[in-house]
Amino acid sequence: MLSYIKKAMDDKQEKGLKKYFKIIEEINSLEEQFTQLSDQELKHKTVQFKEALAEGKTIFDIQAEAFATVREASRRVLGMRHYDVQMIGGLVLTEGNIAEMPTGEGKTLVASLPSYLRALEGKGVHVITVNDYLAKRDCELVGPVHTFLGLTIGLNIAGIDYEKKKEAYNADITYGVGTEFGFDHLRDNTVIDLAQRVQRPYHFAIIDEIDSVLIDEAKTPLIIAGKSGVSDNLHQLCVQIVKGFMKDEDYHFDEETKATGFTEQGIEKIEKGFGIDNLYDVEHQTLYHYMIQALRALVMFHKDVDYIVKDDEIVLVDAFTGRTMEGRTLSNGLHQALEAKESVTITEENKTQAFITIQNYFRLYPTLSGMTGTAKTEEKEFQQVYAMDVIQIPTNCPILRIDESDQIYETVDEKYKAVTKEVIRVHQTGQPILIGTTSIRQSETIAQSLQDAGLSFQLLNAKSIEQEVELISKAGTKGQITIATNMAGRGTDIKLEDGVEDLGGLFVLGTERHESRRIDNQLKGRAGRQGDKGRSQFFISLEDDMFVRFAHEEVTKLRKNLHKDSTGLIQSKKIADFVDKVQRICEGSNYGIREYNLKLDNVINEQRSVIYELRNRILTDESILTLLTPMISSTVHYYVEGYCSPEVLPEDWDLNSLTIDLTKVIGESISLDIKGIAEIQDVQERVEEALQNYLDLIKEVIEEEKPLDGFLRTAVLQIADREWIKHIENMERLKEGIGMRSYSQEDPMRQYQREGLELFSTSYQELEYYMAEALCQATASLRAEK
Repeated sequence: MLSYIKKAMDDKQEKGLKKYFKIIEEINSLEEQFTQLSDQELKHKTVQFKEALAEGKTIFDIQAEAFATVREASRRVLGMRHYDVQMIGGLVLTEGNIAEMPTGEGKTLVASLPSYLRALEGKGVHVITVNDYLAKRDCELVGPVHTFLGLTIGLNIAGIDYEKKKEAYNADITYGVGTEFGFDHLRDNTVIDLAQRVQRPYHFAIIDEIDSVLIDEAKTPLIIAGKSGVSDNLHQLCVQIVKGFMKDEDYHFDEETKATGFTEQGIEKIEKGFGIDNLYDVEHQTLYHYMIQALRALVMFHKDVDYIVKDDEIVLVDAFTGRTMEGRTLSNGLHQALEAKESVTITEENKTQAFITIQNYFRLYPTLSGMTGTAKTEEKEFQQVYAMDVIQIPTNCPILRIDESDQIYETVDEKYKAVTKEVIRVHQTGQPILIGTTSIRQSETIAQSLQDAGLSFQLLNAKSIEQEVELISKAGTKGQITIATNMAGRGTDIKLEDGVEDLGGLFVLGTERHESRRIDNQLKGRAGRQGDKGRSQFFISLEDDMFVRFAHEEVTKLRKNLHKDSTGLIQSKKIADFVDKVQRICEGSNYGIREYNLKLDNVINEQRSVIYELRNRILTDESILTLLTPMISSTVHYYVEGYCSPEVLPEDWDLNSLTIDLTKVIGESISLDIKGIAEIQDVQERVEEALQNYLDLIKEVIEEEKPLDGFLRTAVLQIADREWIKHIENMERLKEGIGMRSYSQEDPMRQYQREGLELFSTSYQELEYYMAEALCQATASLRAEK
């Protein structure tokens, strides 16, 4: 097998994989020996590996033998033996890189190798998929191999109770959905009792369909929210006003960057509508925020593309995968603006309590790895954001799929007619057809066209996602026509019915180029799995969204000199190059947006780390006073510096107000006589003496009143959470306004970073003050009772 792999590769591939060949040869050399082992002897390998690691060996020292162990266990338990290419994939994952392997290459089995090896370290391994079905399937398929070898496995999906979740995380290998791991991280950082946490420190993760998780889903952050209490009427009124606005006259919207805002005329209309003088006044910040959200709801979000209306609710749709994002809502009033737009019941607005982007969540793992059929086109992003290389793994069998040239039409109507005609022609041969669409709306348009032509089909989009696996599994049967949005059914192989191979295998028909070549390649990859025959072809038009957004002017010029046949098919070799060029522009734009948003989030991510570390110390420090002492000291010194500034004459110092403020944080019972002092050093010495007396007193009180420690921990946790929520709101307002700063000389991003730091410094000072005050009040009450 290894010799076949070497022959199948080009020089560049062979150079990249050469270092793995020696390890594969070593693994293969152990195979005969391992087949002779009894079950008990094979299971005992796990004990031996753990002992070797405890004695100082590394995972790379035992890697070959561990992989050979898993291969033999899989053969016995599942009747499935890892191919050499799967072993190479496992080696790539162990290193923390991405193994690019086409559909049907057995990526689930690949993950069993590094997950076993890294689980031997005793720190837990997370195997992450895109939905609950796949997580459960992989757990049930590969789990028995690991349990046979003495490891424990767990399943972490939405809806399970605390005990099961904790048990799942304590397992050696935990299967689950990426978003659920992220939400658990946020929940763990909002608990008020250490025992309520479910996760262990992060160690090693394997992400299946890693491009879908880290790129396609990265635009929507994970958010935990509470209720804000904003009136429904405000959302409805804002949406009603914006519905009457005209593009370019009252607002601007950039199709490419999605940037939006009001013109001067639009601002004047809002001010007139609400009877106010200046929308930008501080007192009207909230109104401005909800007007912007109303505008975004109307121009940026499209029904049956970005969301669907189901049972009087707005359900978000992942535009890349076509799947609904059940339970996910937009925050800061945007979801309510969508509800007002569609005239459904307005839910109570969510106020963000904790959030994190997908990118910054997964960067918490010391070692991250992943698998996908399509990652090479995004290698630059994986390297820059996650420091991961993409390694292309040779297929076990040659790819026989034929990828035909695009059929390019001038108008979308001409394209749909051509699609219907081609489907009718191919259907008459009995060859199964998978029609890939970019949105629910487009899938339903195609469905109507085929229905009018008298064809039967199965439709798979976000409205029928419950039947996803069942429908996709039928897509390879003779005469079947399946219409699906983007990556619906991804992760489920389309197996060909007997006789379909003779008809040419599965025919994949794309109805529009996606915003990324990677997504196009994913669609093509549905055909031709594991050496099967197959065919793919895209039908596109110059009126497709990609051209409207990124090449409107160029298309206008092109249309003046087009050479078409009677069906509208464009007769030009140059047009294919033009399509590729526009798609690359689109990819660059989307990458730029993700990069910019990540830079924005990196600012608050550093602040989040500070707050979460503070919460962790509150929960785990042996003495709460050890944590609070520097905060009390910082607050005291802040007041002294503020009231006794060197720039102010001593006779103008307001020592009376200083005394009043200091008693709020070090108590009234502490003697603090600073009246009439004219030297800053004398003030500092008196205050320092009073501070030390106060801390000594507090220490005695806490030692005498043991329950006070727990009470104080809860109190300061609540203060930390309250101030953090306020800070998140302030940062959101800052981010909203930062795009309007482009007229100034300073780069908006630098302004956001600088002002964000200033906001955080202020918030943290207030947090320290409130914590010092809480301690003072609690101990004062106890002393008063005595």
